[in-house]
Amino acid sequence: MTSTGKTEIIRNLFAAYLSNDRQAVEAAFTDDFRFTSPYDDEIDKATYFERCWKNSDWIERQDLETIMVEGEAAFVTYRCVAKEGKSFRNTEFFAFADDRIRRIDVYFGATYENGVFVRQGDS
Repeated sequence: MTSTGKTEIIRNLFAAYLSNDRQAVEAAFTDDFRFTSPYDDEIDKATYFERCWKNSDWIERQDLETIMVEGEAAFVTYRCVAKEGKSFRNTEFFAFADDRIRRIDVYFGATYENGVFVRQGDS
């Protein structure tokens, strides 16, 4: 699959999150999908949906800033803006198996509320 095809898969995945289309997200992942973040280490697909799947009604918008694809891997940096004013920027590493996502590793960025930096762990 071309890098353009992988870029489109990533764009479709983020759109599916925003529309709460769990079926589309599940279909984008391989059966042996793994997810890692500062809170989770190598969790499987079922555990990912138990722990991480949320209603996206709190999101005002997601801006995909950069998608870099090389071979079977991609990095995505995006900015997420919540309806109550908080925003954050994350980078995610994607590994592909053909036209499906085999793993995602998330790297958290800073959080802001109404344009002011909020230290992690603060309410």
